[in-house]
Amino acid sequence: MSDISAVATRPAASGNGARIGAFAAEHWLLLLGLAALIIPTLLSVARDTWSTEQGAHGPVVLATGIWLVLRMRPAFLPLARPGSPALVALGLFVTLTIYALGRISGTIEMEGFALYAVTVTITYACIGLRAMRVLWFPILYFAFLFPPPDSLVAAVTQPLKLGISREAVNLLSMFGMSVSRTGVIIQVDQYDILVAAACAGLNSIISLSAIGLFYIYIRHNANWRYAVVLMVAIVPVAILANFVRVLLLILITYFFGDAAAQGFLHGFAGMTMFTVALLGIFAIDTLASPIRRRLSRTGEA
Repeated sequence: MSDISAVATRPAASGNGARIGAFAAEHWLLLLGLAALIIPTLLSVARDTWSTEQGAHGPVVLATGIWLVLRMRPAFLPLARPGSPALVALGLFVTLTIYALGRISGTIEMEGFALYAVTVTITYACIGLRAMRVLWFPILYFAFLFPPPDSLVAAVTQPLKLGISREAVNLLSMFGMSVSRTGVIIQVDQYDILVAAACAGLNSIISLSAIGLFYIYIRHNANWRYAVVLMVAIVPVAILANFVRVLLLILITYFFGDAAAQGFLHGFAGMTMFTVALLGIFAIDTLASPIRRRLSRTGEA
């Protein structure tokens, strides 16, 4: 039986490979132009964002997203049809204009998301809407490659920074520790700790959303209702994990001094935060299994 199924799948795999080869040969100029846009932008994003804590999930998203697309070839390639030339022309005119403005101005956020829109438009031109519906998750997932606008980060993180720093000081003061705060600056003895955007929750929410989306899709892709429940749970989990991180930094500063808090132990607190958040997502997934079964029965009904 296994030999028969193996033989039966070889023509399909071979057909997909031949189709991709024929497409590359026919549209080599288009692919070359797309590469000329993608490579410089990804290099800029890798240098400015992926090398920082806030964007460390970028390479993971890129690698796993490509893997997903390759894995889904048998599902979307038979549905591939060219998209509407008029829509493609309009989409490329708008997206390439925004991309050029972002590139000229050096605004990496504008450049990155414009490139994303250009890539989606070209994907539509090549395979059409029916095939793109099959690829909905990788298309959404690739949006996490690029950093959010600074204005959005500032607007969202300010109340989070204030709330996390206030609650951390209140909790530790209950145990008799000499800590206080002024805005987002926490005073620990003679040291000041600034609760920055990296500690405020938004960046980790983005990273955890990317990894959580991948986990949810791979494990529960057939149940989108349950996937929405888990995605909503990511936000409070990320905020709680950042609260734990700030507590750890205060305790490290209190007992070991500012040098320890800003050195290796600062990075250790960040890894601890991310581990706590991932374990929280896995725990919620396990505890919510009755909800998953109920939603599955509802979907079947």
